[in-house]
Amino acid sequence: MKPMQIERKKVSSLVLEKLLDMLKTGELAPNTTLPSETELAKSFGVSRAPLREALSVLSTCGIIETRQGGRSWVKETSLTNILEPIHFEIADINEIYDLLEMRTIIEGEAAFFAAKRHEKEDLEALMTSLEAFRNVTESNQVGFEADFAFHRVFVKAAYNPFLTETMNRLADLHLKALNFSLSKNLGWEDKRKNVYLEHVRIYEAIRNRNPVEAKEAVVTHLTNARKKLGDPRVEEEQDL
Repeated sequence: MKPMQIERKKVSSLVLEKLLDMLKTGELAPNTTLPSETELAKSFGVSRAPLREALSVLSTCGIIETRQGGRSWVKETSLTNILEPIHFEIADINEIYDLLEMRTIIEGEAAFFAAKRHEKEDLEALMTSLEAFRNVTESNQVGFEADFAFHRVFVKAAYNPFLTETMNRLADLHLKALNFSLSKNLGWEDKRKNVYLEHVRIYEAIRNRNPVEAKEAVVTHLTNARKKLGDPRVEEEQDL
């Protein structure tokens, strides 16, 4: 492999992009061993720390595996459907904290107005999405699409077009963040059940037209998500 220099931005992310390009073009072919960390680091012109971070993401996503002897192998997989989730996995965690904080503000108020303004069909749609979320969580799936649908229904039920459009513009990022955060619950039945029960509480407060409780339920739900991901600001906020 010829030496190549990578610009210094977010080094681990750039290394990851280069590795993905090499996987897509077949330069790193399935069922072959990767060059050593030393060789890769020298080739990319980076230290081993960002290289290891990038390799860790690929390993977590099931693209490579470490076999006996410490060398990494490329597994048989399709990069097409997992390319964007991989990039999100290596995103700055502080941006995810900020997104959840913003959602807490906007969706808390949306739930408040949804409890006041919802129509019969909104409640039916909310129950449908709640049942879908229950089904996927019981089958140990991530369930981020069902979770996303639930939140979108009560935002729409607030009947404020600017609020709805704001959340529409964030839909793609919202979906990726949900996939990232809910995947942490896989294999943990109690955690998945707790998230589902948090959704039930939101639904019941909206159904009962209790705006204060609806807002509180959403704030609690999203604050718990921030805690789970380790947002250090949550504890500071609760001390105020």
